[in-house]
Amino acid sequence: MYLSILGLPLMGFIGAAGFGRFLGGRGAGVLTTSLLGLTFLFSCTVFYEVGICGSSCTLSVSPWFLSESWDATWGLLFDPLTGTMCVVVTSVSTLVHLYSTSYMGEDPHLPRFMSYLSLFTFFMLILITGDNFLQMFVGWEGVGLASYLLINFWYTRLQANKSAIKAMIMNRIGDFGLGLGIFALYTVFGSVNFESIFACAPHLSDEKILFFGMEFHAYTLIGLLLFVGATGKSAQIGLHTWLPDAMEGPTPVSALIHAATMVTAGVFLIARCSPLYEYAPDALGVIALAGGMTAFFAATTGLVQNDLKRVIAYSTCSQLGYMVFACGLSHYDLGVFHLANHAFFKALLFLGAGSVIHAMAGEQDMRRLGGLAQSLPFTSTMMLLGSLALVGFPFLSGFYSKDALLEVSYAHFTLSGDFTFILGCGAAFCTSYYSFRLVSLTFLGEPKGPKASYQGIHEAPFQMAIPLVVLGIGSLFSGFLGKELMVGLGTPFWQNAIVNLPTHNTGLEAEYIDQSIKHLPFVLTCIGGFLGLFINSPYLSPMVYKMKLTSLGKNLYTFLNRRWLFDKVYNDYIGQPALSFGYNVSFKSIDKGVLEILGPFGITQGVRNIVHEIHLLQSGLIYHYAFVMLLGLTFLLTLLSLENLLEVWVDPRLWSIFGLGFMSYFLAGEKAPDEEKSLN
Repeated sequence: MYLSILGLPLMGFIGAAGFGRFLGGRGAGVLTTSLLGLTFLFSCTVFYEVGICGSSCTLSVSPWFLSESWDATWGLLFDPLTGTMCVVVTSVSTLVHLYSTSYMGEDPHLPRFMSYLSLFTFFMLILITGDNFLQMFVGWEGVGLASYLLINFWYTRLQANKSAIKAMIMNRIGDFGLGLGIFALYTVFGSVNFESIFACAPHLSDEKILFFGMEFHAYTLIGLLLFVGATGKSAQIGLHTWLPDAMEGPTPVSALIHAATMVTAGVFLIARCSPLYEYAPDALGVIALAGGMTAFFAATTGLVQNDLKRVIAYSTCSQLGYMVFACGLSHYDLGVFHLANHAFFKALLFLGAGSVIHAMAGEQDMRRLGGLAQSLPFTSTMMLLGSLALVGFPFLSGFYSKDALLEVSYAHFTLSGDFTFILGCGAAFCTSYYSFRLVSLTFLGEPKGPKASYQGIHEAPFQMAIPLVVLGIGSLFSGFLGKELMVGLGTPFWQNAIVNLPTHNTGLEAEYIDQSIKHLPFVLTCIGGFLGLFINSPYLSPMVYKMKLTSLGKNLYTFLNRRWLFDKVYNDYIGQPALSFGYNVSFKSIDKGVLEILGPFGITQGVRNIVHEIHLLQSGLIYHYAFVMLLGLTFLLTLLSLENLLEVWVDPRLWSIFGLGFMSYFLAGEKAPDEEKSLN
């Protein structure tokens, strides 16, 4: 059963990719969805065994690399953290598969699309079930590959190509940091196995490591390098720019990336490495600050976005900031609990947005929508439910995790705790505003789009409605059912999967903070929701438009709408200089200059000419040969005597190569006229 959790999605990928032309779109959809549904049932059984019953399991599948002390094997680790992630990934993936069979039903390449979805799920399961960092890295790279294929699914669209390449490059930057972190782990522990590393973590907490010629605390450096990898995957500030652009892929892809796979990998990595991070408080402080800034930055950017899917994308970025700063405050259980709750209502929002786009013939600009509540009552209800869960409305799933995050950040009584609490409250206000702005512009008021887009409007068909209903139920009850189990005081659910030092646990203090602090997020949510509904109503829109035309309003709107100018800074100060260096220096000076002088038009041509003319030196007179030998010996002794002087500037071997290259280049140039004559 445990192996089937990995094998069934792989079989779905192979079946849809290899035999899709025989199965057809409908057959590929039935095959992949059925196998994912069975995987979900197995995941629920695993969750019951390893989470509820407390029977963690480790499987050794096969050897991989065996070299002296290096022993990397294919193994599976099923503990409560893995069990929780398996349920989240397989449940959302199954519903997305079912939804896609209808949403993408008219696409001629549906088998390829379904195979990519199954491949995405397979690599994510590889990532979360691996029992060592190397196997996790395979899944890590695999989800990056699958995301590239899915974002670029409509490969004839230029913007899809650009978005996929951007996602790949930004994630490669993060993956470089993760790779260095794994190298550092092997340097310190001599192993990449989770059990070995985490067992030795308390005993090597004072280790130092050299990096760029400087000595660092080993765990702090490792923690920061691993966080660089998490920053790329989980779209934290700095490497976040790929996430909104990933909306160019089909809507089911956005739901899968934002709810269950890809972006959750970074949070999972931090939670998995909690035994290391507990001994690296400086790294935890950096993580908390980065998470708080991401939550606030993304929430403010979402205030002025007009694309339906882009607003939800920035809400994902903001919610990931909540999860990350919870981990940075040593509340890894809260971060994973919010991840599980977020998966349901974020998938609900994206699939609901897909129903709107499907009904409106591809229109997703909120300024050209409106008045859809009467035409799409079911979809509007589901979107409202998802928005309420997102803002943390009482007794919905987001309420139980997001409010708990803010309470423990306030009770942390440190600079990072106060910083994240203030930014988290600001992000809660902005989240409520743009969520209800989305509801107001899309479903309320008068229709604002062209008549043609409203003529063929239709409610979501049965195959698209069923996933919305299931996700709506999850958005209603997942927080209530899981709170005491996962984050209740003294709960033994996580066992050894998540480690907390006693000095870092502030959950008890959070129970006794002032009631006004506990109610503050709800008050901000109500104010933000009220403003989001009424400022964007037809009665106040003209006034808001006039405010936007003022000098302050125009500058603020431009700053937020252009994403805090991150893309401009990257393009102007990193992208353009890199392209200029690549053409003017790397291509013109090195490839077409030095390398050609040393290569095809230098040494190669010169040696050929020298060999061709070598017969002129064969005079047959012995004193000529003696003179050449004496000359060579003198030249060699001269070089040896000048070795110390030449080494001050450059390796003497390079002088010899360059001298031979330029001499050959000139010999080739002298030969060229004779060759031209022969050609003529």
